[in-house]
Amino acid sequence: MLSIEDNVRHVKELIEKAASRSGRSGGDIRLVAASKQNSADAVRSAYHAGIDCFGENRVQELMEKKALGAYDGAELHLIGHLQKNKVKNVVGQCDLIQSVDSKELMELISKRATSLEIVQDILIEVNIGREETKTGIDPSALDDIASYASSLPGIIVKGLMAIPPINSYESHEKYNYFDLMYKLYVDIRAKKYDNNDICTLSMGMSSDFEEAIIAGSNMVRVGTAIFGPRAY
Repeated sequence: MLSIEDNVRHVKELIEKAASRSGRSGGDIRLVAASKQNSADAVRSAYHAGIDCFGENRVQELMEKKALGAYDGAELHLIGHLQKNKVKNVVGQCDLIQSVDSKELMELISKRATSLEIVQDILIEVNIGREETKTGIDPSALDDIASYASSLPGIIVKGLMAIPPINSYESHEKYNYFDLMYKLYVDIRAKKYDNNDICTLSMGMSSDFEEAIIAGSNMVRVGTAIFGPRAY
């Protein structure tokens, strides 16, 4: 059985190879270790193996592990859905909120950040497959919400995040979704709205991060390939 250290080394090697295929280096790709359902000890093991950024799906889990010092010395991202009543627990507690999917949520983050006299970095989550059961904004609404963000204090939009539809993994459709996301990223980056510093395209997970990087992703969220299968 491979250790977390072995897994981290292997993932970084794959990132380097995929980045090279897209004309970049591994250093151009931000690796976020998705530590959902992994203990604080496992997180610290990953940190000592060279991981310097962690992503949590659930606010409660994030708060519990943060209290234990699990992420000390590393960046911390919220990568799962953020409920409006949990905004107060997250703003100022993590470096990046990757899952902002509505104007209402953006407003609440702005108000909380302003009250704390900080600026909170966020990503806009795009529902690239237009799935009714999935969070994220419709791709056609991206310009509108990015423009709206320019009117809000206390936040900076750093980029976009997406997850292709699950059923696309059985075919080559997911590559099309990655390509579509990259085109949206390039387009919105060129708009240069106020409060937007678009530099991040977060897409790609354990099963597809190499393909996502080749398509243009510069941030990948990798859990199972680092920590091993989760016990659901």
